[in-house]
Amino acid sequence: MASPPTPSAPAPRLRLPRWGDLCTTDFAALDPARTVAVLPLAATEQHGPHLPLSVDADILDGVLDAAAPHLPGDCPVWLLPPQAVGLSPEHQRFPGTLTLGLDTLVRLWCDLGASVARAGVRKLLLFNTHGGHTGAMDVVGRELRSRHDLLVYSASWFNLPLLDEQGQDLNARIPAEEHRFGIHGGQVETAMMLALRPELVRRQHARDFASTSRDRSRQCPLLGNGRSAKLAWQTQDYNPQGAVGNAAAADADLGRALVDAAGRGLAQLLREFSALPLSTLVDGPAFLD
Repeated sequence: MASPPTPSAPAPRLRLPRWGDLCTTDFAALDPARTVAVLPLAATEQHGPHLPLSVDADILDGVLDAAAPHLPGDCPVWLLPPQAVGLSPEHQRFPGTLTLGLDTLVRLWCDLGASVARAGVRKLLLFNTHGGHTGAMDVVGRELRSRHDLLVYSASWFNLPLLDEQGQDLNARIPAEEHRFGIHGGQVETAMMLALRPELVRRQHARDFASTSRDRSRQCPLLGNGRSAKLAWQTQDYNPQGAVGNAAAADADLGRALVDAAGRGLAQLLREFSALPLSTLVDGPAFLD
């Protein structure tokens, strides 16, 4: 009697190269004009009653992995250790949220960037999945440019072009109201988690978490228009459940499409950054006679 066939092992997951896999003697051979170090930035914070604390970290892993097949083998990109705890004071009144203080966060990121510069790498991408990091990334990027002459870009997955394989903009599949008001644990993040970690999504608790910002937009022409003034907010100010947006509308197909599109966008960004000349940075002013 013939033995049953042995199931083939799954193909190894294609991943971007890790900084920690290098040996200290490898850095002398890296091309500073082309090598890009990537500092992955996420958070560990509440995302309402239906999603885990790991949302930002899970999305970060998913997008980084989705980028890997779209990078040529000769594109020298190295992932620094992901930062899974970030700046999340807007969520700190919800149990489970972990947050660093602003001074600690800036010092930490600057110290990591300084270490990259000491290794002889001149290009650093701060790649982020947490909306609360955007201001801090600007500060850190300028500090690293000033102190260490690093060529620094910062990017968040949600600002990348999100095009499907046919070149269609996936943003068209998300209602305009959700784009504006679904800022946390809404349709987009829930859809991505249904694609990446469906076992952690508590669908029975997913609903349309309405935002108080939507009400202000109808009542206050300036305070509510989303451009003229910005509220210093905590999450419960928008919705006391901790999520903001229509999580009930999420589906895994949209989530997978968003992850894949963000991966393609990140890969293109990395290719462009690798090719960008170091002469983009100018040592000092040049005054006309």
